[in-house]
Order: sequence, then structure tokens, then C-alpha cells
Amino acid sequence: MNIILAGGGAFGIKHLDGIKNIDAVNVIALVGRRAEPTQQLAKDYNIDFATTQLEEALALKEADAVILCTPTQMHAAQAIQAMQAGKHVQIEIPLADSLKDAEKVLATQKETGLICMVGHTRRFNPSHQYIHNKIKAGELSIQQMDVQTYFFRRSNINAKGEPRSWTDHLLWHHAAHTVDLFQYQTGEKIIAANIIEGPPHAELGIAMDMSIQMKTQTGKILTLSLSFNNDGPLGTFFRYICDNGTYIARYDELVTGREEVVDVSQVDVSLNGIELQDREFFAAISEGREPNSSVAQVLPCYEWLHKLEQQLA
Repeated sequence: MNIILAGGGAFGIKHLDGIKNIDAVNVIALVGRRAEPTQQLAKDYNIDFATTQLEEALALKEADAVILCTPTQMHAAQAIQAMQAGKHVQIEIPLADSLKDAEKVLATQKETGLICMVGHTRRFNPSHQYIHNKIKAGELSIQQMDVQTYFFRRSNINAKGEPRSWTDHLLWHHAAHTVDLFQYQTGEKIIAANIIEGPPHAELGIAMDMSIQMKTQTGKILTLSLSFNNDGPLGTFFRYICDNGTYIARYDELVTGREEVVDVSQVDVSLNGIELQDREFFAAISEGREPNSSVAQVLPCYEWLHKLEQQLA
């Protein structure tokens, strides 16, 4: 299988590193914003074709699929462009920064019949898979998810500490991980939600602090705190308060509420959530099936992000 990767930033590199561990999958083209660093990254990963124009890569007949790790504001248009060029698509989270654009992507997926998957990595982290498997087996029932998504940011930088060409967003990007995971883990529809946010940053123009609360049809609740003002520890921490135990997930690691380590090494073939996400994308293409985290499956998340945005308005 031949892949185009668009976006050579922090998460593009995470995908390149993950794909190296997957047999019979080759990245044959790299698309970036600036020619020189794109060419250097292509050289570092033995990719023959490097360009700053997505359409040039999409013209490669031997390319089967595209992974988009480009700025959020470009996701929807590029996903539609790729599917119209006959390529399967995986879009790094978020799918879009508006419900209208998210719905356009789903409409194109239905028209073309191609695989279109969104990078909701929390569905694939072994820590969250462990919890999901216990819920499916009837061993756990979530009462509350208490989630903290914390960064310390004073300028427009990415996960590598490098300047960004676009502005990140707590609601449409970081909250999307948790809102989707809450629905996925509970298996229930959200019936109520509230949001409040702090003042916007003078230069970045985005809220630096946000709080979201949600409730499902049987009363399971989510409490989500997000901040760009938190000076450590950094990252996202998920506390699952259940009827039969408490667990804390830190990316691919899991402990009990008493900080006892839970062995998740046998949950899947890797401990790398990004690699597992990519494996699902490639398997769905090979098997001709809907992937976990398909655009259709995650659309309810973006419907709720839209409703929350309307509350703020």
C-alpha cells in the first residue's frame, strides 16, 4: 500500500515513525508547507517524492491513500480534494473546525465510497482500549469521566516547540478527543452539555481556559478542564470513575486510582496509539470495511462541539 503524508510537523513525524513498524506500507510522497525542510524530512525517511503542492502528490497514480497532518483549517477541503482524486483519507484530529465542513466531508465520503477516517487516537491507545474491553465485557460501567487537558503556551508553537503557521483551539481540537471518547466509552448519547471559557489571549485570539460538562441519557457525566495556562504537568489525564474501580489513563499508560500500574502490553500489537490508529486505517482499506473512528462514527462529536460553540456565542 502506498501512502501520501501531508504535513511534516510534530504529528506528521509521529505517523512516519509509526508506519515504519507496519509491513507492506510505504510512504511514497511527502507534502509540506516549505520546500527545504520538506525535502530534508523526505530524505531522512527515504521518501522519494517531496512537494509543497498536495495536488502534485494526488496525481501519483500509484498512491492509494493520504494521511493529512496539516493545519486544522485545511482538513476538510483537503480531505474532499483527496477523495475526489480517488484516494482513501485519514485526517488527523480534528476533522474540521466547523460542523458545516465536517458534514461536507461525510457527504463526499458517502458519494465516493472511499475510506475516510479521523485520527481520534484515544480510541486506539492501549490504556483506553483496556477500559473499553472491560465495559464491553460487562465488568465496568462509567459513572464519571474527569479529564484534564493541560498545556503551557505563551506563543504559537507546536508539540515540538517549533513555531506554528496556524492557531490551535481548545474546543475544536483538544476537547474533540474527550467528547468523542466519552460517547465511545459509554456507548450512549449525550443529552445535556454546558461550557464556559476564560478571556481570549491578546495575541492568539483564543480562549486559554475552558470547562465543559456533559451528561448521557442514563446519567453518566463528563467533567473536562482545558487550559493553555497550566505550567505542568502537561498533557491529558483521564480519570475513569466506575462502579467497579477507578482508573487513570495517561496516553498509553494506565494505573488504578491508587496508582497501581495496570499491564496493557497485551491489549494490542503495539503500545503506540498513533501506530495502532494507522494500522486500523490500512486494515480497513485492505478489508474494504468501515474503520473504527470513521468520519460517520465521529460526526456526533462535532455536532456537540458546534452546540457548545453556539452556547458561547
